[in-house]
Amino acid sequence: MAIFNVLQSLSLPSIILSVVVLGSLAFCLTFLSRRPSFPKNAPPLYRGGLPILGAVQFFTKRWDFFSHASAQSPSGNFSYYIGQHAVVGLSGDRARKTLFESRELGFNEGYEVLFNMSPNVNTDEDGEEKLTSSSFTFRMTRLLRKEAFLIEDVRTRLGTLAADPSGITDPFKSIYEIVYQLTMRTVGSNEIADSPELLHKTLSLFETIAKTSTAGTIIFPWFPSPAIIKRYIAGGKLYMIMKNIMDERQRTGRRENDALQYCIDQGDSVNMVIGFILGALFAGQLNSGINACYVLCYLAENPYWLSEARKEVAAAAAKYATDPNQPLVEQLAGLPLEAWESEFPLLDLCLRDSIRIQLLGTAFRRNVSGHEIPIGNGEVIPNGAFATYHLYDVHFDPAVYPEPEKWDPSRYFPDRAEDKKKPYAFLGWGAARHACLGVRFAKLEQNIIVSFFLAMFDFELTDREGRKTELPEVDTNGYAASKPTRPVYLKYRVREKVAV
Repeated sequence: MAIFNVLQSLSLPSIILSVVVLGSLAFCLTFLSRRPSFPKNAPPLYRGGLPILGAVQFFTKRWDFFSHASAQSPSGNFSYYIGQHAVVGLSGDRARKTLFESRELGFNEGYEVLFNMSPNVNTDEDGEEKLTSSSFTFRMTRLLRKEAFLIEDVRTRLGTLAADPSGITDPFKSIYEIVYQLTMRTVGSNEIADSPELLHKTLSLFETIAKTSTAGTIIFPWFPSPAIIKRYIAGGKLYMIMKNIMDERQRTGRRENDALQYCIDQGDSVNMVIGFILGALFAGQLNSGINACYVLCYLAENPYWLSEARKEVAAAAAKYATDPNQPLVEQLAGLPLEAWESEFPLLDLCLRDSIRIQLLGTAFRRNVSGHEIPIGNGEVIPNGAFATYHLYDVHFDPAVYPEPEKWDPSRYFPDRAEDKKKPYAFLGWGAARHACLGVRFAKLEQNIIVSFFLAMFDFELTDREGRKTELPEVDTNGYAASKPTRPVYLKYRVREKVAV
């Protein structure tokens, strides 16, 4: 009765406000009650987080957060929350070794929740086989053993640049799109790889999905935020594009020599086929696409390494040339597959140091062992907790890589071998059993693109108006390899034209 009398004395806005406040309080208490606590032997808890949200700096200033939290802990390891998720931040040699060697730390289970940049596709319908990590790996391995030469795609796209009278290109558009086309050609559909319209449309959808990985989508994945809605719309459009291609092949009986046909021939369901292709495209594009662009930018900034790279390209072409009087572009077109894989060690090192600098990545795992996992100094990763490791902890360690912000392929020369100073000192291709299945293809892609670009063009790094410039400093607080914070361009002139 007393409560009724109180409510009668309140205005309608006051009642609504009271209900909202009480509802929010109930939500907060329920949310916090589901948050697992850390055991006493977990690393010390980071105290800078917010109620409900946890360590928001993980999303806003990731490397600053990791380095600050690590410095506050005697061991360098620390515990924190991301929403309801209990997370351990790892630092140092011993913890890094545990992260990349323990088979009780789940790779997919960690990335599925905390990376959250690839599209969600339902691959478990009507009791059909689910697209598991092992089935994904099997398909990738088979396809990457059978990749065909992608030279004509590269020559055609670079030929379009050669015909452009402006002589200026944004590599993070033109070269990035070439990488996407080659990736689609290898792990996707020929119909898309052959269609400029579909290439542009699907790439735009991929980029939309990648941009929707926000704090909100990770902490509150069930809430229909604008980012979640954009993600599902983009994922749905990609699904329909792939499904329409599959339906058209079935209707006409037409077959293609591509990854899509391979999956169809394995008897995979529609959802399983689409889940594999979308996953493979994301795995291949996010890192390789950005770094192929950066390698050309770094070479443009460094005349010595540009000269050395040109020598390597010319030497490889001459070694296999059947007609030494042919233009360099035509000699490169005749290289066998084994030459593309073995004759460009310097280009491989150029890519390697670009990845070291530009891979602003965090490694994610989850303890799925059912028990605590020791990480040294008496500390553990609790059962069910996530483990995170920022790659800059070793990639930007001046004790391993002097002047870590400087791009320098000679770091990996035998007389320096900086990446061998500590276990897992270079993590650009992943590590241990989770090493990237596409390493071979990524290097092949890059060697073809960079070699033909060097053969066809002289170039320098400029702004949009063609004035010389420099690459901006790396945004160390980014989530992954990303385009420069300030647009840069390559101003080029044709050395050798190609027939297209």
